[in-house]
Amino acid sequence: MLVSDNPLSGEVIALFARITDRYSREYETAAARHGLTPQQVKALITLEEADLPMRRLAERLQAEPSNLTGIVDRLQSRGLVERHPDPGDRRVKLLALTDVGHATARDLRDRLRFARNPLAALDDGQRRTLRDLLHLMADSPEPPPV
Repeated sequence: MLVSDNPLSGEVIALFARITDRYSREYETAAARHGLTPQQVKALITLEEADLPMRRLAERLQAEPSNLTGIVDRLQSRGLVERHPDPGDRRVKLLALTDVGHATARDLRDRLRFARNPLAALDDGQRRTLRDLLHLMADSPEPPPV
């Protein structure tokens, strides 16, 4: 991890790392309980909300469609996901959870307490402030090379 010359900045960077680690560990622990990968868990939880075409699921997970094919194939081989034709366009295949997939997704969601809502300790005003500060960081120009 890069360390800032400014102690306060270094502390903030370390906190980002702790939050990211906590989030990742929770996904890994929940996934391992079912013999899944964290990416498979994210796919199941996303499909719990609605049946989706592969392209839309890839967008939501910010994954390459080619990588997602393997993830979905493994979920399908375990009986958690099925593919069926889209009634609006029979050329498109929708991904849907099976009954076992729904039960697994519910169990996973219950185990993801921090990852499900990492901002739970903040009120709406604090969330808005954090959002605005993160926008400032994300939208700032790249610093010049040293």
